[in-house]
Amino acid sequence: MARVITIFNQKGGVGKTTTAMNLASYLAFFGNKTLLIDFDPQFNATSGLGLSNNKEDTIYHAILGDKTHKDVIKPTTLHNLQAVPSSSDLSGAMVEMTSLPNREKYLRNFVDTVRDQYDFILIDMAPSLSLLTINGLIAADEVLVPMQCEYYSLEGLDQMLNTLRLVKDNMGHQIKVAGALLTMYEEGADFSNEIATKIRDRFPHYVFKNVIPRSASLAESPNYRRSILFYDPRSRGALAYENLAKELMNQSNEDFSVHREQKNNGYPHEQYNH
Repeated sequence: MARVITIFNQKGGVGKTTTAMNLASYLAFFGNKTLLIDFDPQFNATSGLGLSNNKEDTIYHAILGDKTHKDVIKPTTLHNLQAVPSSSDLSGAMVEMTSLPNREKYLRNFVDTVRDQYDFILIDMAPSLSLLTINGLIAADEVLVPMQCEYYSLEGLDQMLNTLRLVKDNMGHQIKVAGALLTMYEEGADFSNEIATKIRDRFPHYVFKNVIPRSASLAESPNYRRSILFYDPRSRGALAYENLAKELMNQSNEDFSVHREQKNNGYPHEQYNH
């Protein structure tokens, strides 16, 4: 049975798609049967993995029942890694699903048909709060939160945690927090160190020990329609995602229960039942 993990942050430019693509690649490289679902209308993960966003075989058609999972799940160049492409049509699903019953569970229904075929299912989501976001969170058992090492990451932290709380309380979905991932970290830079320390202090759940550095190779690899595993496997960015995959695979139930006592910092105090 797969661990279904959505890559989520309402803030853009924090490395969600970069993380989804490269983490999925290394999980597959280590022998895990892995599925990456591109659930972003901008379809960056689709193009980054070298997949065609044929508008007749995407996640949009799958969640609305026009296509089966066999129609939309595509192989990639990496053994053990498959993906479901997206396209700009997905943005229209928000309007089409508005009047439908159980509209927040359409992606969950799709995931449930395939979850027993994989070890990991990763969902790459758009940087927004919409019906698509709710679908992505309801479909997942866990959420991984990329957070850029800059001031605005801290500014949006309370909003992101509040969204997870609303999903838990109003939707009755007991989503786990796999952890926060520090991205675009500049080693040796005082500012990056300061923000990383503040995130580790304020985030009330697990924070991954491995951090993702700011890396030219990570920025360039999507242009060549490859993950960092194939584009520059000896780079610092590649090593970071390799180690992140190992950390995620070794994550224990004790990790999930980590909850940090807040110290009058203005962030909502939350407790997720794991």
